[in-house]
Amino acid sequence: MRAFTYERARTPAAAAAAVAANKGAKFIAGGTNLLDLMKLEIETPTHLVDVQDLGLDRIEETKDGGLRIGTLVSNTALASDRRVRKDYGVLTRAIVAGASGQLRNKATTGGNLLQRTRCPYFYDTNQACNKRRPGSGCAAIGGVNRQLGVIGTSDACIATHPSDMAVALRVLDASVETVDAGGKTRSIPVAEFHRLPGDTPHVENALQPGELITAVTLPAPIGGSHFYHKVRDRASYAFALVSVAAVLKADGSGRVAFGGVAPKPWRVEAADAQLPAGAGAAARAAFAGARPTHENAFKITLAERTLAALIAENRA
Repeated sequence: MRAFTYERARTPAAAAAAVAANKGAKFIAGGTNLLDLMKLEIETPTHLVDVQDLGLDRIEETKDGGLRIGTLVSNTALASDRRVRKDYGVLTRAIVAGASGQLRNKATTGGNLLQRTRCPYFYDTNQACNKRRPGSGCAAIGGVNRQLGVIGTSDACIATHPSDMAVALRVLDASVETVDAGGKTRSIPVAEFHRLPGDTPHVENALQPGELITAVTLPAPIGGSHFYHKVRDRASYAFALVSVAAVLKADGSGRVAFGGVAPKPWRVEAADAQLPAGAGAAARAAFAGARPTHENAFKITLAERTLAALIAENRA
């Protein structure tokens, strides 16, 4: 790990200003992903701005009946919150499906959204990776890519986004609140927060330099039955081959989002409209235009069958 300087910010705007003023600076909160990347020298910040003293660790009810989740709320606290368990069950189920108990105690809501890919070529600094070093190429294309993306990818990158929580937030139509160095705030729909790779896979989200996530907002509960099913190579502590978050109504209508298949939580509203027609129709709409490799084409079938299981469970 390379040497760095450190400070603890006192206000969100001050934290944003400190990072914006220093090109080599990054925020740190739980550090569950960043510290690993620093040890491998994939991330090499020269200055860390600790945001753990900002008081952004509360879950509050909003005027429109939803919830505002502070960016520092731990994954454990969020998953166990009574209101989340009652009205946003898909979110609790997704969080519990991810990582270990110890990691969930440290990982934060904002940090979870900013997790970087688990593509093995991203973590191997001897391999070409456009996401780690722009313009160097993508060793995953033509390499061992069973775990990687089948849709939303590009000729520059086929990495997937690793978060389970973000898939649930996408199906719930959450929003991301931020503050910049000038104290200006904005709300970004989670659908627009993560970016597809295109020719710039190193640009992973809609945040501007120094912009700090302060909260995630959930709209009012939408009812229905909430499901999150994660298919992986081993039963615990593994990232998804495919995950499916769904909120289904008794008449078969609802919403669905997929994880482990794309560079961002993958939801296509046209697939929602096909849910009453069954998993096959919804999956065809969700994966129209997919570009799987010979190693990971199975993910499309796996996603359809996982969704079919959830639809059957909803009907039972």
